[in-house]
Amino acid sequence: MAQKRLSMRKIREILRLRFGCDLPYRAIARSCSVAVGTVYECVQRAEAAGLSWPLPDDLDDAALERHLYADVPGAEHPPVPKRPLPDWAHVHAELKRKGVTRRLLWLEYREEHPDGYGYSQFCELYAAWAQKLDPILRLPHKAGERCFVDYAGQTLPVVDPDSGRIREAQLFVATLGASSYVFAQLHWSQELPNWIQGHVDAFAFFGGVPELLVPDNLGSAVSRACRYEPDLNPTYHDLARHYGTAIVPARVRKPRDKAKVEVSVQVAERWILARLRNRQLIGLAEANRAVRALLDELNARPMTGLGKSRRELFETLDRPVLRPLPDTPYEFATFKKATVGIDYHVAFDGNFYSVPYRLVRQLVWVRATARTVEVLHDHQRVASHPRSPSGRHRYSTLDEHRPPNHKHFLDWTPERFLSWAQKIGPATRQVIQARLAAKVHPEQAYRSCLGILGLAKYYSPERLEAACRRAMRAGISHYRGIKNILDSRFDQLSLDFPEEPPSPQGAHPNVRGPGYFQ
Repeated sequence: MAQKRLSMRKIREILRLRFGCDLPYRAIARSCSVAVGTVYECVQRAEAAGLSWPLPDDLDDAALERHLYADVPGAEHPPVPKRPLPDWAHVHAELKRKGVTRRLLWLEYREEHPDGYGYSQFCELYAAWAQKLDPILRLPHKAGERCFVDYAGQTLPVVDPDSGRIREAQLFVATLGASSYVFAQLHWSQELPNWIQGHVDAFAFFGGVPELLVPDNLGSAVSRACRYEPDLNPTYHDLARHYGTAIVPARVRKPRDKAKVEVSVQVAERWILARLRNRQLIGLAEANRAVRALLDELNARPMTGLGKSRRELFETLDRPVLRPLPDTPYEFATFKKATVGIDYHVAFDGNFYSVPYRLVRQLVWVRATARTVEVLHDHQRVASHPRSPSGRHRYSTLDEHRPPNHKHFLDWTPERFLSWAQKIGPATRQVIQARLAAKVHPEQAYRSCLGILGLAKYYSPERLEAACRRAMRAGISHYRGIKNILDSRFDQLSLDFPEEPPSPQGAHPNVRGPGYFQ
């Protein structure tokens, strides 16, 4: 029975090598890349059917198959196997469990059927059975090991309740490798916040966390695509650390690395998106309720070949071995590299947050959530602040971060800034002095003072001094105001205006002069 999966071309070659060339079984097996037992059984069937080489010219493949695999030569149906066959669906499911091997299952099969197939035939018969399955079921994924994630190529039109316009919603899909259990959710876009939220909701839907995540190389997952060492997005990596899982991106242009989710995406497009194509859905909340109803139906539908649903396999295989969820779900965080300024603050989203003064000019990571801003150095948190509203130019300074006594901090002091400004001119010194006085702590003005004094390198000290004179006349002492004066060349205009404009050159009877209007 094992030979029936062989092509007729290979069977004819076995018979030719045996009857025509008189080769031994082992040589034939090596030539045809089959097992010795397969060659032996094929030859025995041919001899029992009275066949020799060369075969009759009128013996086509169908007739040859009937001769080799029928109870009586000429019968239309293959014989019932003489040895009991294992339950291949059970074998396929058991192989997904950790530590379960084909040899172990074969030993259990032989304990139940001592006259059953040998190990090599057991493996060959199982491989032949597995090849008839859909690709979604063919890969030997271990239970709880891998979760494949991606966005579907098709979109779903959904009405945006805020604008009333129809927008194309993106379908996020996550699939567990062993059971093919599917999670699907609609998002407005594939941007990083939605990508992260999709994972958080998928883990909650599964009730646990897999060992590995296998994403595509989209920008929300991988910052720099590479065949061997892709750079993960810091936020995505932070999510993996929170849930205690690992990320193994699929190789570039290697769809087989994530074939499981590719097929699941196709299934979701057919059984979810296609069924919703004629419905008018208003808002993501309503759309996702419709998706969830069809998703539950999809996971409960029996799969071809196994006779079990994705939910049944999930409850049996994946759920018992998934890692437990953390106490709190992941809170979305953004990351940014920053250099600590001489005022021992880092800039983020238009505000400034203090760090220990010993980290001046050091490179740090800023991790910001909706409520907090954390600063990390050498993978250690060195500062934490409540997040200020964006773009307010506010300073958040902790006392323990300031240098001792506020007197000497490296080489930067208020006196040094004033001395530097005096070399440019008295107006520049007045601006710097006003800038230092505007802050509760002088260190908070150091960054602005550096920016103002640095303008002398780009516009010349003379123009900076003229701009500072005009700025003080207008009550301006911040960097942006002085830079606007320089960019607009207002510093080159005279500050002294005559009481009367000069008379026009040359007399003309049509020119009345200013006295006419008095």
